[in-house]
Amino acid sequence: MLKHLLGCVGEYKRDSILAPVFVTCEVVMEVVIPLLMADLLDYGIDRGDMGVILRLGTVLILCAVVSLAFGVLSGHFAARASAGYARNLRRKMYYAVQDFSFSNIDRFSSASLVTRLTTDVTNVQHAYQMIIRVAVRSPVMFLFSLFMAFSINPDLSLVFLGMIPFLGLGLFLIISRAYPIFHRVFKIYDELNRVVQENLKGIRVVKSFVREDHEKEKFNSVSESLFKNFSRAEKILAFNAPLMQFSIYCCILLLSWFGARMIVTSAMTTGELVSLISYASQILMSMMILSMVFVMITISRASAERIVEILEEESDIKNPDCPVLEVANGDVSFQNVNFSYTKDPDKLCLKDVNLEVKSGETVGIIGGTGSSKTSLVQLIPRLYDVTEGAVLVGGVDVRDYDLAVLRDQVAVVLQKNVLFSGTIKENLRWGNKDASDEEIVRACRLAQADEFIRAFPEGYDTYIEQGGSNVSGGQKQRLCIARALLKKPKILILDDSTSAVDTKTEALIRKAFREEIPDTTKFIIAQRITSVMDADKIVVMEGGRIDAVGTHEELLKTNTIYQEVYHSQAKGVDRHEVA
Repeated sequence: MLKHLLGCVGEYKRDSILAPVFVTCEVVMEVVIPLLMADLLDYGIDRGDMGVILRLGTVLILCAVVSLAFGVLSGHFAARASAGYARNLRRKMYYAVQDFSFSNIDRFSSASLVTRLTTDVTNVQHAYQMIIRVAVRSPVMFLFSLFMAFSINPDLSLVFLGMIPFLGLGLFLIISRAYPIFHRVFKIYDELNRVVQENLKGIRVVKSFVREDHEKEKFNSVSESLFKNFSRAEKILAFNAPLMQFSIYCCILLLSWFGARMIVTSAMTTGELVSLISYASQILMSMMILSMVFVMITISRASAERIVEILEEESDIKNPDCPVLEVANGDVSFQNVNFSYTKDPDKLCLKDVNLEVKSGETVGIIGGTGSSKTSLVQLIPRLYDVTEGAVLVGGVDVRDYDLAVLRDQVAVVLQKNVLFSGTIKENLRWGNKDASDEEIVRACRLAQADEFIRAFPEGYDTYIEQGGSNVSGGQKQRLCIARALLKKPKILILDDSTSAVDTKTEALIRKAFREEIPDTTKFIIAQRITSVMDADKIVVMEGGRIDAVGTHEELLKTNTIYQEVYHSQAKGVDRHEVA
């Protein structure tokens, strides 16, 4: 774990070193000050020597100013190092997530990933700052002050040693009981984040079904659980301060009691007793601060483990050592394919799939809900890897391609259409960042999007809100199709991506595909027969298997499933009228 975490220090090693160096210098000044005060009392004030008072007073002021300067510098470098460390850590996590396959992402909820990138990283950042500053200051202060106390009066200083085991035991008990609660708290944070995300993304559905009270109950339930666990943890941690205060006051009382007796017997001076009490405060205060560091580390440890889970997660899909860098054509071949999301051969969602598709063909895929239509096409751009068998594109196993090269030649319009905040042009150029305005317009005409885009006051410069909330479902689908077409792919996959489009517009899109991109292999997943009846071949899926493959006419004659779907949707509709 430490290897992953320390590897993110990067270019802030210098700041991470300078912070504890200046902290040490600050502590040296603070330790010297009580010694000077003892001399000021014994040799200046008690004897009434103004020369000594002025000289030592000036030195004390200089030491205080220097200590302040060192403190400011240590704070500056610690803040810079911790902020930079958090930036590197967050960036490394984000880049790791970008390399995840779909199966990797499936293991972590989006709410959990957001929590880890924000709250968990902030906790680790605060802990890192405390480690390079406070966690250095406290032990150094403890050791230097203890050394000075023993140099003044070894017998009286034994009081400190008697208090250390008591403090150590108390701190151990506090941390051992608080850590499991904090580990549980961050999982509740994930759940809270999920509830909020779902509510915000589905706010229109919530309001349309008048489910505000239900959502409030969900939120209150998770929030209450978070409150109870945090309260319980804080109650345990609250014992820290009284424990430390009790130890400090006991030490001061014992020093005052025994020190006064020594002064009476001339075994020590008043200045030495004042110095010892100052060192007692420094020693015990350093232990109190150190206990706070341990508490912060306890909290951040749970966060650090969650962060390292992301950093250690290896993508299931990797580039081969010598990848193929060119996709020859749009031929697609499924050869004895079995597939399971869990990699468990006993839980297959695709079974014994064999399918041959020639470049330029249009393939329609229909089937009931849960028949694994989407799972089938997701294997083509290698969003998932087959469990058994092979998927070939252009005559080459997809696992032998460079991932970027393969996915650049396979455009996918998924069921859930996603648009990003930005102009329409910016969204479309996700398909091709170098696309000219003419290419953008052509792609939009093919997708039947040009007309409604020009109807907007700003045209192609119209700003799209986050998630495409200011365009309709059908408009969003057509923009996503246009974005995919801009890639000029050899294979185009439309996963139920015209479901929100009227039949006339859908027919125009299919016509444009036939006439304008005849060499592109097209996979069209649909629920409507009219969406696939013109395809070169139609694949009927049932229970994760291919039930039948054929043209519209062939399947109407031979396949029961296709016949049932057709008669339920399009009975009596003339095919040429639909097309």
